[in-house]
Parts: sequence; C-alpha cells; structure tokens
Amino acid sequence: MIAELLHGKRVCICTGSGGVGKTTASAAIALGMAAQGAKVAVVTIDPANRLADALGIDSLDNELHQVLPGAQAPGELEVRGELWAMMLDPKRTFDELIERLAPDAERVREIKANRVYRELSSAVSGSQEFTAMAKLYELDQDGRFDLLVLDTPPSRNALDFLEAPRRLSSFLEGRMMHALVRPTGLGVRILGLGTAPLLGALRRVTGVDLVADLGRFFQLLAGMTQGFSQRADGVQRLLRAPTTAFLVVTSPEREPIDEAIWFHRTIEQEGFPLAGVVVNHVHHDLLPESEPGDVKRGLARILGPELAGKVAVNFRDYHLLARRDEHNISRLAEALEGQPLVLVPQLDEDVHDMDGLEAMRRYLFAVGEERERLIAELVA
Repeated sequence: MIAELLHGKRVCICTGSGGVGKTTASAAIALGMAAQGAKVAVVTIDPANRLADALGIDSLDNELHQVLPGAQAPGELEVRGELWAMMLDPKRTFDELIERLAPDAERVREIKANRVYRELSSAVSGSQEFTAMAKLYELDQDGRFDLLVLDTPPSRNALDFLEAPRRLSSFLEGRMMHALVRPTGLGVRILGLGTAPLLGALRRVTGVDLVADLGRFFQLLAGMTQGFSQRADGVQRLLRAPTTAFLVVTSPEREPIDEAIWFHRTIEQEGFPLAGVVVNHVHHDLLPESEPGDVKRGLARILGPELAGKVAVNFRDYHLLARRDEHNISRLAEALEGQPLVLVPQLDEDVHDMDGLEAMRRYLFAVGEERERLIAELVA
C-alpha cells in the first residue's frame, strides 16, 4: 500500500500527534522503500533516541549514518537498496547554514560568537522547525537519495513547521529587517527606544549589552538575507511539489483521530500534497463476541477458574476497544472522503528493534490477499 502511495515521490513527510508511533512509522516506511531498491534517508528531530532504538543502533547525530547494508537485516527481509538515518541537532544545523551563507570565515566567527545568535540557534521553540526545513532542502538539493523520509514534531506544532519558511521570508524581506541591518546605526536606535533604562540596568548587573548585541547581530546578517530568502522560497516549492507526499500518522483513540482530521483539513487548505493517513495500533475485531461468563466456562477446565475469569474480562475489554477503534476510524474515513487509509494492527510488543520494525513494515506495505493473510495471523 505505502509503496503505491510513494511511487515517484522524492520526499515523504510524516506528521501527527505525539505518542502514536510516528517515528517508528517513518523508520518502517524508510526500511520498506529501501527493501524495494531505493536509496533512502530517514531524518528525525525527536531527541528521545526512538529512531536509533528502532533501527537497532546505539545513537544518531547530525550526520547521516548508513544503517543498511551494514547492520543485519531483520528476519528474511532482503534489502536491495540503502537505508541511511540521522537525528537533527538544531544548533549544528543552524551553524552549518550560517557557514554556507556567510561571505567569509570572519563573518561566520562573529555571528557564532554573538550572544543573540547563540540564544536563537539553541532555542527549542521555532529552531527545530526551521532547521528541519533547512536540512530537508539541503538533502533534496544534494540529490544523493531516491527518497527522503522526514519525521516531524507533533501535529499541533506542524502548522509552525510548515509555515516556518514563509515566516522567515516575510521577516527578512520586511521593512523592519531592512532598517535593522543598516550600518548607519538606525537599527540600534530603534531597538533602544523606550527600553534604554531597563537595558542599561541589565548591562550594569550582568555585563551584557543587549542593545549592542542585537544591533551587531542584525548588521552581521546584512548581505545574507537574500540567501535566506532564496532558501525559504526553495523550501516552499519543495513542500508543494508533486514529488512530495505528506502522510498523517495517528492512532485510533478519539483525540489523535480528531487531530488527524484537523491536520488533513489544514494541509488541504494550504495546498500541500496529502498521500494518505496511517492509523497505528488498531484493534481488529476478528473473533465473535461472547459473554464473559461463556468464555470463562469454556476455559475453566483448561486454565482454572481464576485465570479463565481474567481471560474472559480481557476478551470483553478487547472487543470494547475494537468497537471504539472501528467507530473512530469510520469518522476519519468519512472526513478523508476516499483518500487512502492504511491500518496497522496493535502488535504484541512495542517496536524497539529491527525485528519490530519489520513487523510494522509488513503491514504498511502489504496489499490484497497478503494483507488479509497478515490480519488473519493475529488470531492464529
């Protein structure tokens, strides 16, 4: 199924709310496409190391690491392509971008030493979205990979993520920015209006001259704004290109489904190409529902009364979860209006290694009779 949705695509952007298995879905998609012969890079900005765990390696950093061939492929899976992975470090990615756009090494050194830049490039809020877009654009322009799979922040931040290039471009091209980067000192005077007493006191106590740092920072950016704007425009084109596919990853609980519906509507309104929605951790109702008392009596001779009672309650609870999932997925399908929907069942164990990743890959990529067989195996 996923192979069909990503046919001819160069970029796959996985988004969704937190805790639904988005990072492991991204890794499983990358594994599946590599198995089919593509050279794939999967990129995450999740600092929790979940991608490294799923890929069976100790850690990831801001450099691309080849996972397959190299590590042992899971089970009997034959990987005909290549799988690479990295975990973005926003600070390092910011630094690398400055190094590319600055006119000389001295400008790079001054910008990196500036207090305002150090705070801006290290901030958790905002810098993740911007640096992820910058790295995605860089990898796409490099042209080494057939497919880039990007694992994004949780979906309530996704609008910030998608709008980061546009906001940056608007800021750099705005009148205020033009005033601030003038070497005449106007920017410093603007920043000082009405704040001089407070900033003066701050300088006396801390030794930090914030006005001077801000003024110098904006002056250092002079001559670089065009490079930032061109990159932001390139990212906007990449996000809307027909070779880009957005996949929303969710789980069947009410709140994640609501967020998936919200995000589906948002990306349609913004004109981004949605390929489909993946629903993870689905409880499939494959066995006939029975009264707990009947189940307990049927199992009592084999398991004993106490254990049989616990199994009966668990069986009842599973059916309740399955009915809940069916209801929520129906709401989602109605909102999607015929767009692709891929269901991944609740697996026996959490995905924490390559074998778990392979189990998820099988459901993501299975079609027709193979998918029916895999679902049937859940109750075998």
